[in-house]
Amino acid sequence: MLNKKSVDDINVKGKRVLVRCDFNVPLNDEGVITDENRVISALPTIKKLINDGGKVILCSHLGKPKGEPKPELSLAPVAKRLSELLEKEVVFANDDNVVGDQAKKAVEAMNDGDVVLLENTRYRAEETKNGEAFSKDLASITDVFVNDAFGTAHRAHCSNIGVAEYVDTAVVGYLMQKEIDFLGNAVNNPNRPFVAILGGAKVSDKINVINNLLDKVDTLIIGGGMAYTFLKAMGQGIGSSLLEEEKIDYAKEMLDKAKAKDVQLLLPVDHVVTQEFSNDAFHKESEDIEEGWMALDIGPKTREIYRKALESAKTVVWNGPMGVFELSNFANGTIAVAKALAEIEATTIIGGGDSAAAVNILGFGDKMTHISTGGGASLEFLEGKELPGVVAADDK
Repeated sequence: MLNKKSVDDINVKGKRVLVRCDFNVPLNDEGVITDENRVISALPTIKKLINDGGKVILCSHLGKPKGEPKPELSLAPVAKRLSELLEKEVVFANDDNVVGDQAKKAVEAMNDGDVVLLENTRYRAEETKNGEAFSKDLASITDVFVNDAFGTAHRAHCSNIGVAEYVDTAVVGYLMQKEIDFLGNAVNNPNRPFVAILGGAKVSDKINVINNLLDKVDTLIIGGGMAYTFLKAMGQGIGSSLLEEEKIDYAKEMLDKAKAKDVQLLLPVDHVVTQEFSNDAFHKESEDIEEGWMALDIGPKTREIYRKALESAKTVVWNGPMGVFELSNFANGTIAVAKALAEIEATTIIGGGDSAAAVNILGFGDKMTHISTGGGASLEFLEGKELPGVVAADDK
């Protein structure tokens, strides 16, 4: 069990609090945020600290400026939107050095309950290298550090772990706490039956996830492009479907491991096949994949088998689509799984990335127990890895 101190375990009245948020949001050419999910999910922690009377200093990266100021990657638009959402002024410390004179002045002028947003932490080259100088700069303007950026928890950077070494108190925010509760603890101590659904294109992206989950789940459902390497390993013809030749032996090992562990491992029994990778191409449903045809989605029989396997589940983790979800003719498998999850009485955890997007686009987001905000970070959690950003927070 991961038991970390959170914002509920401290009182920040009159103290300076540095909060690492994940404001890595998409901006259009006018500098308007086109998807503000991440900003909205940061609000509960920020509001709690404001209400406690803390001096709230926010920081985040945005994009990849590679250690130099890039105006189009400034966090100014985020400060503007936050002011509207919080209904109070968020002062933007317009400082290319992130913690230069401008930022220090802004922090010195703060009263209890005020909010300042620092400039993009990746304007400093040390950020991604966890360089000591920048970590100390960040620590110099704060008394307490709160990490609420799960999306970068798997990265050892100044603004999520370096700074924690130089402050007396380092805790996690509500968003981070939720990720730990669901992705960390629910997976390690699930209500059973525990079912994992893995999709996406490549086995290689999910090697450690498959291996780790086979030690924990009752049923493992596999879809997406990675299913075809498994079917090939079982000696089935897969036509010109996606195949990772060098992962066939690994797939065999995993099939054997599932058997040995008495885990039900489900693979597609029928497919939506086509001869070219295009939404307009002729496609059909088929149990066999002939030469020159490729499977781009799971077929109707498979959808029904997967739905049945989910009916009795008490905990479900889903990471990765069942087909080429971005092409509407090959999205039905992914839609069927999202629908099945929306209808069951279980703890349903969506592990970030494409599956999170799919669930939200389909309008099932509010039917899921938890949708992770971190793609790479949630995968590493499912692999059973310790995330540096989580480790850096104080234990209870």
